[in-house]
Amino acid sequence: MAQKLRSARLYASFGRSSRIVNSTAPTAFALNPELLKLPYKVATLLYCFNSQDQVLLLERAQEPNRGLWSPCGGKLHTEEGESPYACACREAHEELGITITPRDLHLTGMVSEHGFQGQTHWLMFLFEIKTRIDLLPPLHKEGRFEFFAKDVLPGLKIPRTDLEQIWPWFWAHRGGFFAAHCHCFPNGENAWSLEESLPLNPIQK
Repeated sequence: MAQKLRSARLYASFGRSSRIVNSTAPTAFALNPELLKLPYKVATLLYCFNSQDQVLLLERAQEPNRGLWSPCGGKLHTEEGESPYACACREAHEELGITITPRDLHLTGMVSEHGFQGQTHWLMFLFEIKTRIDLLPPLHKEGRFEFFAKDVLPGLKIPRTDLEQIWPWFWAHRGGFFAAHCHCFPNGENAWSLEESLPLNPIQK
């Protein structure tokens, strides 16, 4: 029974090339030790909304995910010991032109990706900015911004991992918290595990 309680909750996948695995099950991922030697990068993603609750996305002009729509953000200055919250505040100033403090942030999710595009391991902190932003940020070297309603996101060109599970889990846990892991296989298939799930209590919404 305890084993079952520790197991990850199972979710239906939105992507044909993804599957949900039990977070406590033995993994075959360790069979390829070479994948474990990839660089590990840490980044923040900023989920910003306007007064109509439309989400602000960036059409990326740089890799990774060039040409795709995703939340803005950037890598931590790990050599300086920068915290995820400090990184999120810095990125908000650099890319959105706004000044915020850690109190203006809610950590909605934490997602790790193993072997993304066969090049990098990622650890991403998903922050919602509590402050509403109604003015579209100007064109940036990282790309151009646009607001989108929630229901149009599946029709946009967005990263596969976002489409498969990150967006569905973000919406399901908005105001709460989740932690997830994605193992990205060379054949394009992704295996997901939801490692912690704390949705916002309906009474709190």
